[in-house]
Amino acid sequence: MSTATAIDRGQVERLVREALTKVLGAQSDGAHRPRLVANISARHCHLTQEHVEALFGKGQQLKPMKYLYQEGEFASEQTVTVIGPRQRIITGVRVLGPCRGASQVELAFTDGISIGIDLPVRVSGDHRDTPGCWLMGPAGMIELIAGVIRAERHVHMGPSDCEFYGVTAGDYMNLRVKGRCPMVLERLLVRVGPTIKLEVHIDTDEGNACDLTHATGVELFK
Repeated sequence: MSTATAIDRGQVERLVREALTKVLGAQSDGAHRPRLVANISARHCHLTQEHVEALFGKGQQLKPMKYLYQEGEFASEQTVTVIGPRQRIITGVRVLGPCRGASQVELAFTDGISIGIDLPVRVSGDHRDTPGCWLMGPAGMIELIAGVIRAERHVHMGPSDCEFYGVTAGDYMNLRVKGRCPMVLERLLVRVGPTIKLEVHIDTDEGNACDLTHATGVELFK
């Protein structure tokens, strides 16, 4: 007749924690690790309500086609044609909603070369010393005096994310991309909001260079 071996409860709990750490990537002390999402921000524009009506017709509103990762933001059904110097154009530029207080066009460096605009790197909304362009929609055209930029690469964070990474608004972090084209992207601006979800935004040039679509992992570090 065999004698059952007593099970040490502390040992069992330790083994369970270790197993969960391997599977879930959680810290051994049980602290929550933020879920990091890195997305490619393709060329797009933001419009005021006045410019929406000028381009698409009196009384027109932006119509959501797809909701984005950040709550309340969406890609609309509407697109515009961006017209640069010497009538170089980019068609089908998606309008993102909701409407903003100032219209803005965000392009990648290669877009700027194609359209003939020397794009300055700016935080979204910073239009100082920026070039303009013409926008054409089905109901009309408007001229933007300024607001055509290449958006500075950045990471959106909520307060708990900032606490986890030990950063504050305006700090800079680095992004390590793992995969077939491993790369470290430096100086991602930290942008903070009370209801913001953790998300990195890079443009199509950067996303293609590191093959973000097929990346096996991403990591933020200071």
